[in-house]
Amino acid sequence: MILSGDIGGTNTRLGLFDDDLRPAAEKNYPSREHAGLEEVLRDFLAETGATVRAACFGVAGPVRKGKCRTTNLPWTIDSAAISRDLGLPGITLLNDLEATAHGIPALGPEDLVVLNPGETGAEGNAALIAAGTGLGEAGLFWDGREHRPFATEGGHAGFAPRNERETALLRHLLAQFDTVSWERVVSGPGLHQIYRFLRDSTAAEEPEWLEKEMREGDPVAAITRTALSGVSPLCAEAVDLFVSLYGAEAGNLALKVMASGGVYVAGGVAKKILPKMKESRFLESFFNKGRMRPLLEAMPVRVVLNERTALLGAARCAARSGGPPAGT
Repeated sequence: MILSGDIGGTNTRLGLFDDDLRPAAEKNYPSREHAGLEEVLRDFLAETGATVRAACFGVAGPVRKGKCRTTNLPWTIDSAAISRDLGLPGITLLNDLEATAHGIPALGPEDLVVLNPGETGAEGNAALIAAGTGLGEAGLFWDGREHRPFATEGGHAGFAPRNERETALLRHLLAQFDTVSWERVVSGPGLHQIYRFLRDSTAAEEPEWLEKEMREGDPVAAITRTALSGVSPLCAEAVDLFVSLYGAEAGNLALKVMASGGVYVAGGVAKKILPKMKESRFLESFFNKGRMRPLLEAMPVRVVLNERTALLGAARCAARSGGPPAGT
């Protein structure tokens, strides 16, 4: 079997695929409940009883010389050590957004929501941005025949406010952190930071039931759910600002890689707030780049709905590296 994995700060998803890339088994593990990837792999393979011929893992963090110290998880992943554990001559370790980019060609129309159709027949480089536990960014270089994904750590570039309110948000964050990256505002924890900033700076009312729900559960889930239901104007304002910032940074990435072939927005947050993503706020921030606006308006923009895209991408990479090309 082909073994693939999507290792994130919140969840680790593992999957088995046959040589034609048909899924055979899959399981999710809460990442922080385990000491490392090796432990999760042992559990998964013992449960499935699978024999593995090739493996690839997408990891949320920079991969250098076959190793990764995950950004939002206290794990160090070493491809050589995992290869020995699996009894394989080698495995492939990728940044998680690079793995997601490899999975995009396997998606169908049902896996995507079009925010901006862009120019008919658009081609060229593409970009991928994904807000979840952190903020991932990747590029897809167009070589004239196909896209070749490459990893970046653009989510850790410095946050640039566009107006007085966002400048106040930056000051709020600088009181907590030595540096403020885009990940500090465009991510699940970033949405919580935006909510707290708006609550404290405007003296907005926070209902007791909402404070309790956020304290005892997942604050990001509480904010998004309450914003979409229309119950809390404060939560709605926080999500609106988050969406605007998300669009701004997606536009920044699109310009940096000249994404004339399109921009893909993945990650768990976009899917949870899809009704807000479909409103004009995201695209208006994406387009709002002065003289570059016509260039950005010509770029297709799509939201990726398939949560298994990184897992599929890692499987496709493992199939190519571990033997004859598999069918797609």
